[in-house]
Amino acid sequence: MNKTIIININGTVFHIEEDAYDVLKLYMTDVKRHFSTSADSLEITTDIENRIAEMFNEILASQSKQVIVEQDVKLVVEQMGTVEDFEFAEDDAKAPGAGNYAYNTERRRLFRDPDDHLVSGVAAGIANYFDIQAVWVRLAFAVSFCAAGSGFFLYVILWIVVPKAVSRADRMAMKGEKQDLKGFKKNFEEELSTVKDHLHNFQHEAKPFVYKTRDFIGDFFDHLGVFLRGAGGLLGKLIGGAILLGCFGLAIALIVTLVAFLAFGKQDIYHIPPFNFVNQETSMVFLAGGFLLLAIPLLTIILLIIGFLFKNATFNRTIGTTLLCVWLAALGAVVYYGVKATADFREGARLSNTVNIKPTANSTYYLQLNDAKYLSNEDSTRLRIKERFNGMVILDDDFNGDDNFGASDPVSINVEKSDVPQPVLIESFTARGRDYEDALMNTRNISYRFTQKDSVLKFDRRIERLAGAKWRGQKLYITIKVPLNSTLVIDQKLDRNMGFNLYDCGQSNQPTNPNGSVFVMAANGLECKIPPVPQATIDSLRRQEVADSIKNAAQ
Repeated sequence: MNKTIIININGTVFHIEEDAYDVLKLYMTDVKRHFSTSADSLEITTDIENRIAEMFNEILASQSKQVIVEQDVKLVVEQMGTVEDFEFAEDDAKAPGAGNYAYNTERRRLFRDPDDHLVSGVAAGIANYFDIQAVWVRLAFAVSFCAAGSGFFLYVILWIVVPKAVSRADRMAMKGEKQDLKGFKKNFEEELSTVKDHLHNFQHEAKPFVYKTRDFIGDFFDHLGVFLRGAGGLLGKLIGGAILLGCFGLAIALIVTLVAFLAFGKQDIYHIPPFNFVNQETSMVFLAGGFLLLAIPLLTIILLIIGFLFKNATFNRTIGTTLLCVWLAALGAVVYYGVKATADFREGARLSNTVNIKPTANSTYYLQLNDAKYLSNEDSTRLRIKERFNGMVILDDDFNGDDNFGASDPVSINVEKSDVPQPVLIESFTARGRDYEDALMNTRNISYRFTQKDSVLKFDRRIERLAGAKWRGQKLYITIKVPLNSTLVIDQKLDRNMGFNLYDCGQSNQPTNPNGSVFVMAANGLECKIPPVPQATIDSLRRQEVADSIKNAAQ
């Protein structure tokens, strides 16, 4: 019967006999004394203790026992080597003619090398295992990447499977170095020497590196200057020629646009934004100013590029100053009149007009678009309508008006439920002006035609402004209030004016009404009229549902 004690070797607990503990304690005391003069004695003794713990675990596992005996400690000491043997070997190594001691006598183990890695150290670890250069392994992976990416997947798998060399013992096993006292000290001294060499080389190479960086930057800009003076000059001319052609194209397009605007004449330009914001005289200022604002920069670029390509001083300070003054004058005129026109939109006003709709016997109303073009008395006289077009109707189906240019939105028509039996139509006119009175006058200058003939309600496509009235955001909102259960048949041509989709409802109406989509005023508002499902169809659907339920229950 032997007495056992519990010891802790760097976090690993072992049961060890008292005699074996005495031997181990004496051995570790000698090891710590020997390495006490080293640069980092704590690190190297900790690595040795970790290695001894690993060897104890291997012994316990191989012999299926739980207690470390004296024979086990002596076996570990024999494999690690005693301090006396180590000191004697060092003295022999210092003798003249003594050769270097070789420690790479153990079998190598595969680890990922954390000290020599580009990604995770897999390639360097494989190179250490086979004792070859890491560059060949990396080259093999690079080649295998091209083979359908197989190298990539293999690298990821090895990254996951192969452990990382964390401790000194792992790094020694990775390189096949013998893990005894001699090996630990040799590895530690080599590591310390490598750190010192790096520090020494950094002190000597830091200043030359700065010089090399300076020389590299200088050479780069020298070569860049040579390139720009040679091939770069040709490239610059090609780019300049392309820009010149583009500027000529834009100039031609600008001239064509100017001619097109002038071809409309003053009366027609007056209806086009932004010329419809101001009076007829000021609209020409906008036209001339806008042309100069775009044409002068194009002309400047063209002259500069011509001078660059042909080495001809076509652009001097006098020309530049003149063009700049003209451009600033055009900019000032456009900004001045633009701000002045914007002031006419400062205030807003609204007028409302209620029109009673004659009720019909069956409470059905047909909403249709009025295709007849609106002509004022002046227009009728000027065009001699009675003489030249007597009995004919001039249609307004080509959007020849402010709608074409976005100056006014289509008339908005909304349908609501009426609280009284009498259907009514409410017209709400809005406009803006420089003050409230001006806004009211602009609102009053809106003209719109709504007509009723029996059950047919006809609406103009858009509003009209009185002759000479400027555009000031005039709009019209129409609200039609009809009693409950009233039927509305809305023409598809009013789709742009209504706030809901007419086409989908028209497809749902069965049979399809040729006059438009059919709606019914319900308690919750206007709804599309959809024919009821026949009772026979409902009974058939119910029977099918019951049959499906029975079938599902049986399954």
